[in-house]
Amino acid sequence: MPLKILVLNGSTRAKSTNGLFIEAIIRLAGDRAQFTVFSSVAELPHFNPDVDIDPAPPEVARFRKQLREADGLLICTPEYAMGVPGSLKNALDWTVSTADLRLKPIMLVTASLSGEKAQRSLLETLTVLEGKLTPETTVLVQFARTKVDAEANVTDAPALADLKRALDAFL
Repeated sequence: MPLKILVLNGSTRAKSTNGLFIEAIIRLAGDRAQFTVFSSVAELPHFNPDVDIDPAPPEVARFRKQLREADGLLICTPEYAMGVPGSLKNALDWTVSTADLRLKPIMLVTASLSGEKAQRSLLETLTVLEGKLTPETTVLVQFARTKVDAEANVTDAPALADLKRALDAFL
């Protein structure tokens, strides 16, 4: 039975560069895993501890259920204003009280112009949430728009090699 992977796109843009990278990664995985792309981190309400009760808001309950049922998590995100996109950080905040990320294998791809600060911040957040990350399952793709085409083909050989290496280590 293939691994079940939940995918979070840190971009809320309909046709994002990160969405193209996600398509490419899913293709690279072939039949080694079954991917479920979460509809959009923007659908989740703003995190508020006062409403983090049982039952959780419906969108949050659906997100948490998909996360619990997944064998691993693929996060592909840009960097916004030198940091983590707010909607992605908000999604991660909804996992604090449930420990749904505890020991969950994670592949983190930061695909942006620079991406270093967002990646560093996400690594800290995911470590606090006890996600299972390694340097082998983490990729930084700088100048990302120049490294993937409109058909989701990674056109940069080093970036493609890094994604394949990380995907193999993740799966």
